[in-house]
Amino acid sequence: RLFHQYHKTFAPLNFSDYEAISRCEREVPEYFNFASDVLDKWSQMEKEQKRPSNPALWWINEKGDEIKWSFEELGYLSQKAANVLSGPCSLQRGDRVLVILPRIPEWWLLNVACMRTGVIIIPGTTQLTAQDICYRLLASKAKCIITTDVLAPAADSVASKCQFLKTKLIVSESSRAEWLNFSDLL
Repeated sequence: RLFHQYHKTFAPLNFSDYEAISRCEREVPEYFNFASDVLDKWSQMEKEQKRPSNPALWWINEKGDEIKWSFEELGYLSQKAANVLSGPCSLQRGDRVLVILPRIPEWWLLNVACMRTGVIIIPGTTQLTAQDICYRLLASKAKCIITTDVLAPAADSVASKCQFLKTKLIVSESSRAEWLNFSDLL
């Protein structure tokens, strides 16, 4: 793989058996899903004590609060989050979801849940304006938006213009009218 179009430097591949694959001695899967092919495998290895229980996610906020999830915990929680996406949110493989969250644990959880379900995630920065959100919803034909109570008013102000938007999911301690609450559903 070329690292940069103007340089003849190659970027390293991220698997240890590159030589075996390049010589066609190892089969490359036709379909690959990080959540089931990697995370669930590592989770199972932790469960069987074939590998130490290391943090898969270690998050610390500016106040010093921290969350540590093992691979087993991340796998379990991402399955629950995937159930939220496919159940109450009615999302199916190939549907698009606009996720506008700060880098909180739920952001990572929803990324893995989207991989697990085949839902296409469209990440957005928390600096988006209502006009930016509207453009992204219309251009992507997203069926769902996931954000916090900070950006929910901006999403509400443009939701009527976005005919494909069916579900609004909020990551918040409080509830909001016409929004599903992720924490409650999880």
